[in-house]
Amino acid sequence: MCGAVVTSFLERIDRWFAKPAPPERLASFRILVGLFTLGYLLVRFPVFWSLADGRASRFAPVGVLSVLTGPLPGWIVRVLVIVAILSAVTFTIGWRHRVSGPALAGSMLALATYRSSWGQLLHFENLIVLHLLVIGLSRSADARSVDARRADSMPDASAEDKSPSVSSRTYGFPLQLAAVITVVTYALAGVAKLRYGGSDWMLGDTLQNHVAYSAARLELLGGNPSPLAGLFVDHNWIFPPLATVSVLLELGAPLALLSPRLRTAWSVAVWLMHVGIAGLMIVVFPYPLFGLAFAPMFQLERWWPGQRRNVSTAPART
Repeated sequence: MCGAVVTSFLERIDRWFAKPAPPERLASFRILVGLFTLGYLLVRFPVFWSLADGRASRFAPVGVLSVLTGPLPGWIVRVLVIVAILSAVTFTIGWRHRVSGPALAGSMLALATYRSSWGQLLHFENLIVLHLLVIGLSRSADARSVDARRADSMPDASAEDKSPSVSSRTYGFPLQLAAVITVVTYALAGVAKLRYGGSDWMLGDTLQNHVAYSAARLELLGGNPSPLAGLFVDHNWIFPPLATVSVLLELGAPLALLSPRLRTAWSVAVWLMHVGIAGLMIVVFPYPLFGLAFAPMFQLERWWPGQRRNVSTAPART
């Protein structure tokens, strides 16, 4: 009996991950994440470039770089930055994706991990890297790419070589996996809050202290704290409901995978939460604020300007 229940559950999970999707949907996700990554690298270029001058006294390698005994040579770090920027361009336009996809994913994994090894953990940056790994190692350039156009223009190309036009689990699985990664990261954030402060995190003054500390730190360092921070701190009754809602949204993240309505409601609510964090604490999480953290859950190909062609869902390619 128990074995049958487990088997049925595993089969349902397998069917969920095998849900087909058109190649344009995965390609749209590739383009959006590629554009964001390129912009992020250019905006944060001084930060990544300066990693080449890091001091050994502050270096504590983590993750895939935990085997290091000291900082990398400066030239290796700078090569990684250059490779990441160049591959972000080719990744976005879908040129030589079999090379540019793994190149961008690998270089961003190395750079993000290396920066975390200096003590600054950026959770949204980790989510970008995980999504890049999924996209970069999948067939996300089979549509809306230079590779696809080149394949279609070859007169002697076979049907297998030309860009596909039907839905397939080949394109659905990476999107489902990316959605699960998003959901898991938020759920883990909720669990971490409860492990850190238990119910007091929701019902106590922990969130209020975070907001007050962020405002005081900015003011001390000569920055401009949010004008909303002081207003909210003076009305401390509002923080327990805000903290409770934030934890429930994070712990309830898996519900977004159950239905389109729950997906949309959860995504909008979490996006508003990030807007509130930015407004109260001047702490910006650009990846979810631009909506990219939630993008794999939606039918992105329908939003593409001028290309709302009807993509067949049968037969599904494997």
